[in-house]
Amino acid sequence: MITQRSNIAAIPSYRPGKSTVDGWAGPVYKLSSNENPYPPLPSVLEAIARAASHIERYPNMAAPELTLAIAARQGVLPEQIAFGGGSVESAAQLIRAFAGDGDEVIFAWRSFEAYPLLVSGAGATPVQVPLTADHRHDLDAMLAAITERTRVIFICTPNNPTGTVVRHDELHAFLAQVPDDILVVIDEAYVHFTNDPEAERGIELFHEFENVAVLHTFSKAYGMAGLRLGYAIVRDDVHEGLRKVAMPFALTDIAQAAGVASLAAEDELQERVDVLITERDRVRASLAAAGWKSPDSQANFVWLPAGDMTDALNTHLANLGLIVRPFTGHGIRVSIGEPAANDAFLTALESAPRY
Repeated sequence: MITQRSNIAAIPSYRPGKSTVDGWAGPVYKLSSNENPYPPLPSVLEAIARAASHIERYPNMAAPELTLAIAARQGVLPEQIAFGGGSVESAAQLIRAFAGDGDEVIFAWRSFEAYPLLVSGAGATPVQVPLTADHRHDLDAMLAAITERTRVIFICTPNNPTGTVVRHDELHAFLAQVPDDILVVIDEAYVHFTNDPEAERGIELFHEFENVAVLHTFSKAYGMAGLRLGYAIVRDDVHEGLRKVAMPFALTDIAQAAGVASLAAEDELQERVDVLITERDRVRASLAAAGWKSPDSQANFVWLPAGDMTDALNTHLANLGLIVRPFTGHGIRVSIGEPAANDAFLTALESAPRY
C-alpha cells in the first residue's frame, strides 16, 4: 500500500458545495459558494470564444496584456503581479515558497477554510487565532501569537465566512508591529463588495510596508469562478519565490482573455456588483428585523452564527431547496444570489429553528 506523508494524511479533504437537493421538487437555489449569480457579459464571452480557437497552443505564461491591464488598474508595476488559479492558488504559492517544516503560518479562525489545508499541505504548522466575539480579526491576539517560527500571516478581509472587515487604521497599526521578515498577506477576494469607508485599503498598505502582499481574484465580483484566475501583488523578492513554485502554463489564454475583457467592462460589471450590494443590505436588514443574529457583512454573503444549531438549520434550509455552506458547530454562510433566491432564503427562515 502506498502511504501518504503523515501531514497529508491528517488533512481533511476540501468539501465542494453541493449542487442538488434530494427529495425537493421545487426550485433549488445554490447559495453555498459565493458565486456571482449573473452570467458573463457578452463582451467577455466573445473574448473567451476567440481565445478558445487557439487552445492547441500552450498559453503565454507572461500574460502580458492582462498584466499591464491589472497594473494600470491597481497602480502597481507589472513586475509586481504574480498569477494563480484563483486567489486560493496564489495563497498556496505564497505558503509553499515561504513556509515549510518547522515554520508557522498565522490566520484568524474561523476564516477561509482552505488556509489550514494549504499550510498543512506545505508541511508548515497552522496557527489559528480565534475571532473576537463580534466575529472580527483579533489583531492583538495575532500579534501575541507571533514566534521566531512565524513566516506568514494571513489577514482575510472581508473575512470569509463572517463578512467582517479589518479597519484600515487598525491594520496599519498591526503591520507597524510585525517584524519585517514575516510576510503579511492581505486576502481581498471580496473587496469589490466593500463600501465601508473605514475598511482597509490593501494597495495603500502594500506601497507603505515592504512585507505586505495582496491577493485579488476574478472569481467573485467579475463572475469568472469557472475560469480560475487570481493574482498576488508582491515585491520583487516575493515574486522570485512565487515563480519557482508556480505551476507552468496554469494560467490559460482563455482566462487571460476573459480577464482583459472584464477589466475593460468594469463599469458594466460594477452595475451588477451594486445590485448584489443592495441585495446584501436588504437581506441583512431583513435578518435584523426578524431577530436573527448576523454580523455586518461587507462581502457577497451573510453569516448566521448558529453554533450547536448549525446542522439543524442547514437541514431545514436544504429541505426547502436552499443549498448553503454549513460549518458544524460554528454557523452557516449564505451567498447573496438573485432576488428570488434571497427571497426564498428569507421566507425559509420564517419557519426555521432558532439559535
